[in-house]
Amino acid sequence: MAVPLFSFALRFTRDRTLAEDVVQEVLVRAWRRAGHLEPGSDALRGWLFTATRNLLTDMWRAKARRPSIVSSEEVVDLAVAADDVDRVLRRQALDDALYQLTPKHRDVLMQIYYEGRSLAETAHRLGVPLGTVKSRTHHALRELRLLLQEIEVQPG
Repeated sequence: MAVPLFSFALRFTRDRTLAEDVVQEVLVRAWRRAGHLEPGSDALRGWLFTATRNLLTDMWRAKARRPSIVSSEEVVDLAVAADDVDRVLRRQALDDALYQLTPKHRDVLMQIYYEGRSLAETAHRLGVPLGTVKSRTHHALRELRLLLQEIEVQPG
């Protein structure tokens, strides 16, 4: 009977050690109620699974009520992760660099990377040959990379 109970508990806890502890506790409770439970009956099986489910529910509720304990390193990591300043600064640098490109180069990059268009769609939309779009994309990305490197190097 312990194996099906263990499988049941493991499915809910996803933790082998915790599932073993739950089954052990349920079997101890069953032992204490031995005089009230009929061995080998369906009622005993039902009682064991119900007790297991109830114990798992109680453990889940107790864990949900307890405040989480976090270390100072985790708090710092969370603060850094939640801080969007770097993302905003990178976006601003990209915007500044994009507007330093020639309009033809900027238009190609905007169509491909911001509008999500294919090279062929971009060529059709801008009214230029596909080869021109490829060439402009190559040169625009190279220029954009240089501009972003300049922005990164410059202090303040």
